[in-house]
Amino acid sequence: MVFFYGGAWNSGSRTHYGFAARALAAMGYMVVVPDYRLVPEIEYPAFLKDCAAAVAWVSDHIAAYGGDPGRLVLAGHSAGAYNAACLALDPRWLGPELRNAIVGLIGLSGPYDFYPFDGPISQRVFGKADNPRQTQPINHVGPDAVPMLLVSGGRDRLVLPRNSVNLSAALQAFGVPATLRLYPRLGHAGILFCLSLPLRWMAPVLKDCRAFLAEVTNPGMGPGDPTAPEHRAAAARQ
Repeated sequence: MVFFYGGAWNSGSRTHYGFAARALAAMGYMVVVPDYRLVPEIEYPAFLKDCAAAVAWVSDHIAAYGGDPGRLVLAGHSAGAYNAACLALDPRWLGPELRNAIVGLIGLSGPYDFYPFDGPISQRVFGKADNPRQTQPINHVGPDAVPMLLVSGGRDRLVLPRNSVNLSAALQAFGVPATLRLYPRLGHAGILFCLSLPLRWMAPVLKDCRAFLAEVTNPGMGPGDPTAPEHRAAAARQ
């Protein structure tokens, strides 16, 4: 799994997301949390190019750590969920071989359908895009899209739940499996914090991830089997 953190594309560091990586790795999956350059050091779409380079690195190197480069899951929270969705849906960022290796996507509190840009963050990051509609993951949905788990909080006022609702509906319209989970009492950050051990009681987000990952990765298919000893050992080292 390649997990992209959020932060409105202008903040964040992989060092702050160890709790999320540990929670997912403890289920038997190899988890990579890459950094990517942020605004204003760069502009759209440079951060997507960085994320694509990270996925390419994982594909080239993860076998050395016991992972299966033929079964990749992209995931992220907030802006990171946007990054993951763009890479999975928009063919501009990953070549056919890498896209074919992606078996699923987990989006937590992600923005996927927010044009026209009506907030300071979206206007700053995407307002100068040559074709603003093409910045929207929902506009790249097709029958070849990967299955997705989309999780959002009913009290999220930063990234409205309709982003996940709309993307789920678009996927289902093409016959693509989409699992939508809406938790009415959670806000934007709460969805992510539910992965941490002290806050898992708030909502079964980690349980949702476990069920989705088990379905899309097909445990028992070979070296990528998350129950294999090398995966359990890797999770223990996190």
